[in-house]
Amino acid sequence: MSFESLFITQNSKLKTMSSPTNISDSISQSRVPAFGLIESHLSRAKKLIDEQMTGPAEAGDIKQLLEHMRCRSGEMIRPGLVLLAGKCCGKITEGHIRAAAIVEIIHNATLLHDEVIDKGQKRYDRPAVNSLWGNEAAVLLGDFLLGRVFQMCAELKPQVNEVIAAAAVRICEGQLRQIAQKQNWQLSESEYIDVITEKSAVLFSTACRLGALLSQGTEAQSQLLAEYGLNAGIVFQITNDLLDVIGDKSETDKTAGNYVDKHKLTLPVIHLLGSVDEKGKEAVINSYFERKDAQYDKEALVKMLSRYGSLEYARTRAQEFVAESVGALGAFRESHAKEALIETVKFMVCRTT
Repeated sequence: MSFESLFITQNSKLKTMSSPTNISDSISQSRVPAFGLIESHLSRAKKLIDEQMTGPAEAGDIKQLLEHMRCRSGEMIRPGLVLLAGKCCGKITEGHIRAAAIVEIIHNATLLHDEVIDKGQKRYDRPAVNSLWGNEAAVLLGDFLLGRVFQMCAELKPQVNEVIAAAAVRICEGQLRQIAQKQNWQLSESEYIDVITEKSAVLFSTACRLGALLSQGTEAQSQLLAEYGLNAGIVFQITNDLLDVIGDKSETDKTAGNYVDKHKLTLPVIHLLGSVDEKGKEAVINSYFERKDAQYDKEALVKMLSRYGSLEYARTRAQEFVAESVGALGAFRESHAKEALIETVKFMVCRTT
């Protein structure tokens, strides 16, 4: 079956959705307040991303699929970090714009593959690609985006490409580790941190390192910004864990409750399982992770997590990583860019308060 033919039977679903006349106008601006400092540069990165979301002129159905991807835009946090880190060390260049776009496209490719693995139904309040066109289309589209990344990397310096390639490998390793740990009810907090570091935080760290490298920052500056990004990425993922349980569907970037449904332990649940006795642990697992029906009582889970202090524990740990992230910037001179980085990581954790 050809790539294009995958969409023919699903095309009627797409036509029922509203289609903006101007794609760029339909993209919601980043909700990160501190990104106002780099707004024009971030817009250029977004334009470059949109340019990569193109297919052959004769492939109408593929173009519609790519248009759907262009319309579902998140907060552009990772490309924003490329730009702010670059501004911390010097001037923003064309290389920063390209690297920012690359980082976001890699992120979008991983989301497409995640949605297939997790059977996600929504992303950024729009139907997931796999829910409209099927898993085959979602996987191939993710591969298509990674192919675009390869093309874009050809215009960057070898040192920059090495950083990008290393990040891609670590992200895949993190995803494989998370799959291997499914239904491991003995997963420790440190093991969980290791998994989300590889799966999620590495791309934040890479974004900041790229920003420094492209501004010709020193090795020390690159390392400190990478450390900032790594801790910020951990903050982001812990916050996502909390939102998965307590967040409103309209506020999350995916289907709420997905981690619970897919037997993936998150920090609040790890804390809960460590706080109850063996009988209570068995009851939690049977009620929320190994149930035979398709639904679980979200409200009851939230009450239990609250009663044992698991939600507050996760918030506290996130704040500790915020402190680590901000601390890594201590050696940098005061600047608007540094302040924006501090505000950004604080913004991440405030999403659950």
